[in-house]
Amino acid sequence: MSKSNSIDGPAAPNAHRLLWAGFMAILAAGVGFAIRGGILDNWGAEYGFNSTQLGAIGGAGFSGFCFGIIIGGVIVDKIGYGKLVALALLGHIISAFVTFAATTPDNAYTFLFWGMFIFAYANGTLEAVANPLVATVFPNNRTHYLNILHASWPAGLILGSAAGWLLDDMLKVHWKLQLALYLVPTVLYALMFIGQKFPKSEAAASGSSFVEMYKSVGMLGSLVACYLIALFFGDIFKDLIPGGYAPWVGYGIGGALLIAVGLMTGFSLGSFLLFILFVTHALVGSVELGTDSWIQNITGNLFSSEQGKYLFLWTSAIMFGLRFCAHWIENTLKLSPIGLLLVCSVLGCIGLTLASGMQTFTMALVALGIYAVGKTFFWPTMLAVVGDRFPQTGAVAMSIMGGIGMLSAGLIGGPGLGYGKDRFAGIELRKVSPELADEYKSEKPSRFLNIPATEIYGLDGTKLGAAKKAVPEGKDLKEGEERRTADQEKVVQADQQGDRTTLQVDAIIPATMAVIYLILLLYFKSIGGYKVVSLKE
Repeated sequence: MSKSNSIDGPAAPNAHRLLWAGFMAILAAGVGFAIRGGILDNWGAEYGFNSTQLGAIGGAGFSGFCFGIIIGGVIVDKIGYGKLVALALLGHIISAFVTFAATTPDNAYTFLFWGMFIFAYANGTLEAVANPLVATVFPNNRTHYLNILHASWPAGLILGSAAGWLLDDMLKVHWKLQLALYLVPTVLYALMFIGQKFPKSEAAASGSSFVEMYKSVGMLGSLVACYLIALFFGDIFKDLIPGGYAPWVGYGIGGALLIAVGLMTGFSLGSFLLFILFVTHALVGSVELGTDSWIQNITGNLFSSEQGKYLFLWTSAIMFGLRFCAHWIENTLKLSPIGLLLVCSVLGCIGLTLASGMQTFTMALVALGIYAVGKTFFWPTMLAVVGDRFPQTGAVAMSIMGGIGMLSAGLIGGPGLGYGKDRFAGIELRKVSPELADEYKSEKPSRFLNIPATEIYGLDGTKLGAAKKAVPEGKDLKEGEERRTADQEKVVQADQQGDRTTLQVDAIIPATMAVIYLILLLYFKSIGGYKVVSLKE
């Protein structure tokens, strides 16, 4: 198609209406995500959760996305965009009722977990709609408009974080009312989609069958997704199936799905390059979204809750602004998408390493600013690479990649950081005082990926919350407040050091990604450079 076409070049008269409806839908997801990140400490204090439990609840807010985007990506060509939008709207409404049903420590974990899962499923369904929809109605400049679409995520983070700062820190509004705010953009996107005519997706118009699109994913690409799905079901059944057999049930489900893929595709091995991209995107999900799910909690713990929200606003604003500039940055710096991802990985590693040692708010602005620049382009650029190199997969490979990233964030990134906080805080407090470590030990043990050898005991959320709430020496007491004891100060300090060590370990992920991107850069150089593949070639 000629480049002399208009930058808009919409293929439908309501293209811009559909674009901004999709923008509002993803913004709703961002608002809910940001508010949830800011109220983790409320849940820990109210229900006595440890950090691993909080990480698992937050993780459900990612894992549900995987099922939403993959299932949505598979059936969108069959049922159309409009019905999936209606399904997502219903999911957003149901998730509110389920989440708000959490009332006691006995039922809170179950309702919060599944409320977050349903919320994420709705988000994934909407992204399975929005990505191919915008690509279809703006065929002349997809990169430009897809970047605008995904700028809605940090926009939602900004609005959600600002609302959380006002309602949680200043007005002390109950967390249920805070979380309900995501229903406002939910109503708006529903109104914007109502009555609109949806075009056929590009894949449906081309006549390609699902099996044809899936063959490049094949057994190798499916292995990544099926492994994460196996972990998901193993975690779901851990309290229902005694004797440690739950993980094997999960592996059985994942294995059955992998065999089904083999039968469907004639056991096509798939592309090894796409397999590497899927593995790398699992790391992207862990370091970007997994870290984001905890960063308000960590920075609020190292500084103050209010400053933590300022820092989250800062990093989200950087993401929002830069996502309008990706095309300009690539052209100015003469970077291929892989080169851009390599630079971003290095910046992400540097930013997290600096953040682990930040002692002042100014240093936090610098460290997290560097991290924010790095993480900005990970997700959309990885999707662009798949679109550039594997056009024959249509929306299927993109949907599976998005699902892998979200599921990794929900099962590895979010819970992994929560486990790290539990582990390192417990170790630090035991160094200072074994007696205090026993006194503040959580009733329930923490494990990473349900591996028995990783079992440790973190700090009790209720006792830790009381220690944090008490006023330290040097600050004035207000009516109704209590002075922090020397023992409580030791606990708070150990918890903070645990957060710093967790960030140090987290920095290993972008360092690993940098190595992978460097190898890919050398690979593309060996075959003549990175080029966009066309189906006509």
